[in-house]
This record gives sequence, C-alpha cells and structure tokens, in this order.
Amino acid sequence: MKDSRVTAKPAAKGKAHSRGIVSSSHLVSPRSVELSEFEFGMIVAWNAFSRWAMRCMAAAGCPDLTITDVLVLHHLAHRERNKKLADICFVLNYEDTHVVAYSLKKLVAADLVRAEKVGKEVLYSPSPAGEAAVRQYREVREACLIDNLDAERNADIGEMARLLRTMSGMYDQAARAATSL
Repeated sequence: MKDSRVTAKPAAKGKAHSRGIVSSSHLVSPRSVELSEFEFGMIVAWNAFSRWAMRCMAAAGCPDLTITDVLVLHHLAHRERNKKLADICFVLNYEDTHVVAYSLKKLVAADLVRAEKVGKEVLYSPSPAGEAAVRQYREVREACLIDNLDAERNADIGEMARLLRTMSGMYDQAARAATSL
C-alpha cells in the first residue's frame, strides 16, 4: 500500500517542510501540496459532517433523511420565508434541481414540509412537524456538538468558513473553465 502523505519540495530557508496527507497523490502539484491536502480535508470533513447531520436528525426523530433532505429542511426553516426550488438550489449550491425536487417531494410526503402553489410557482416551507424536527435537531446539536466545542476556536472556525466560501468560488470558476475545454 502506498503512503498517502506527500513531501513538498524543500521549503525556502527558514520555512518548515510541508508534508501533507492527501487522497490522490497523482494529482499533487509541486506548486501546491497544500491544495491537495485541503481537498482531502474537505472530503473527510464533508463525509463526517453528512454522517453527523443525518444522525443528529435521526436523534431528533427523523431517521430516514439523507443529507440533502436535512439541508433542505434546515434551509426552509431559515428566516421563516417560503422558498422556491430554484432559490433552494442556488443557496445550497446544488446544480441538479432534480435532486432537490426529489428531496422536497420526500419531505412533503413525510409531512415535514408544505408546498403551496402561488401562480406558476410552488413555494415551500416547513410544516409544524418540520419546525418541531428542526427545534429538536437544535437541541441535539447543542448537547452533542456545541457543548464539546472549545469556544476559543470560534475565531478560527469563522476564518475557515470564510476560506471555504472563497474556495467554493474558485472551484465554481474552475468548473466553468473546465466546461469550456
């Protein structure tokens, strides 16, 4: 089995050598081992977050929801405004509207979401059961996650959030560039 760690080129004088843990050593660029390490971190973090969100929702009483279902339900509860499919996809950065449409149908069938036709648009909002599930999720989140959070790391977490939004823009731009090749 090959070692998934990659050693970067010798660092400039006074800088430590970077040794990153990556999932795809064949993609590592000598110009940025760190980007490959970041990508591996995103993969691992996304999968851990997805598992957490689904298990938290299960503990809140909704055991059969996918990560998309959980994200859509939380977004619908955000700011207590009805939302259109296109807006949900835009905010959550889902390109495939069919995935979100399927999730909405599933949430409506589970009585967690209401759909209301207004003219040609369908607007979605959480049902009372959906609102209760979101409140219960928050309680589980507070007990299992927030209570274990070192509040002194909040500034670092905020900086990471800003970096992730910046990187998401870079990946979106790179995706547009790759599409035109």
